[in-house]
Amino acid sequence: MFRCLSYDFDAENYIATFRYENAGIEFTERVKFAKTDNIIDRELLDRALFLSFVLIGTSYYKTRPTHEVIVEGRPLDEFQAKFFDTVYQEGLSQFAYENRLTRDDLGHFRASAADQPASQASQSTPIKLNPADYAGELILQSGGKDSLLTATISTSYHTSPEKSSTTPVFWYLGSSENYPKILDEVAENAELQIATRKIDLENLEKAKKSGGLNGHVPVTYIVQSLALVQAILNHNKTVITSIGHEGAESHAWIDGPNGERDLSVNHQWSKTVEAEKLFAEYVKKYISPDLRVGSLIRKYSELKIAELFAKNCWDKYGKKFSSCNVANYRQKAENGELKWCGNCAKCANSYLLFAPFINREELDEIIGNGKSLFENENLIDDFKGLLGVNNYLKPFECVGETEELRKAYHMKLEKYPSLPFEVPASDFDKDKLYESQDLWNEN
Repeated sequence: MFRCLSYDFDAENYIATFRYENAGIEFTERVKFAKTDNIIDRELLDRALFLSFVLIGTSYYKTRPTHEVIVEGRPLDEFQAKFFDTVYQEGLSQFAYENRLTRDDLGHFRASAADQPASQASQSTPIKLNPADYAGELILQSGGKDSLLTATISTSYHTSPEKSSTTPVFWYLGSSENYPKILDEVAENAELQIATRKIDLENLEKAKKSGGLNGHVPVTYIVQSLALVQAILNHNKTVITSIGHEGAESHAWIDGPNGERDLSVNHQWSKTVEAEKLFAEYVKKYISPDLRVGSLIRKYSELKIAELFAKNCWDKYGKKFSSCNVANYRQKAENGELKWCGNCAKCANSYLLFAPFINREELDEIIGNGKSLFENENLIDDFKGLLGVNNYLKPFECVGETEELRKAYHMKLEKYPSLPFEVPASDFDKDKLYESQDLWNEN
């Protein structure tokens, strides 16, 4: 069994420690949060840390996936067991697909017996917050187009005389104290907090050498949960992410025992609107009904977000931002100055989305090192996957839906060259608005 062993919080140094055991190897992860001068509500903090504790476990569970997952010393009710089942199954669907696993091979949590003493139950009454003590937003930042658009929208909102007078906190989670310097500009008139996550790379490597598996985990859920911890330490009541309408489109399917479609393979599961609502429901039930977590740009398609960024953010951030994971966001990456590799599926996706709104010379200079990505032979298969051509698998990255990327391709400005294959037409409506929360209501 995979075991979630324990967690604790060092209130002097603001370091949370999480411990796990899998196949005889013990893993320890530490997260250092930004310090504040606020009084810590230890019970509220503990509930948020517990959520992070189980979610972070996916990073170590994947080395030796087991059917049963044990959370030491903490009973779960039915909702919690199903919630974590969903995370360890839907959130690990890409991992399962790449390692030829089924849903039954993935993690399952046991709910405690119905007669579990109330004093030991984890489903105790959620905590109401004092409105005088908790206010304002913690806004996640990365230096990518989505979070910079959110920052721009937020800055406009908070500087409007008739709107909120609170100042938001911009928050970045990295693997070291280095961070994209563009965030200093974002937070010019606000607070910027940096938190660091120290994944147990040494023992992950040890597990790998002994035959352990590797793969994608629901990192958005992990980051959201840690942001929630920071918000509680700050006495913020809202955590704002930057996720558009995305993730609903499957890459593939994993069959069930009778050959039926059973598990949707989705790199972006933890970014879906269903995942956002599920996360919000957990927070409401087990932490506080007054805390909110969600995306400010959820109602927009990726193509619309690109258009809004081009109109409202490009002049300020166009030559400083990046959505390329390869060049910037891997472990130990030096990302003070954000870059584009110009040779990965994320770069190809961004190039497609911006081609209708940014002139070719400028986009080629920024993303393609002076050349059009449509002429990059190394990206032909990535473009086929992004555009749903010849049954190529959609890349396992956070990218747009096939129909909207086809639409973007056919909307591209005249000077862009054509790809060396036919791209089907699309009637995708980039201006359609999707379901979203009102995160500023009563804030």
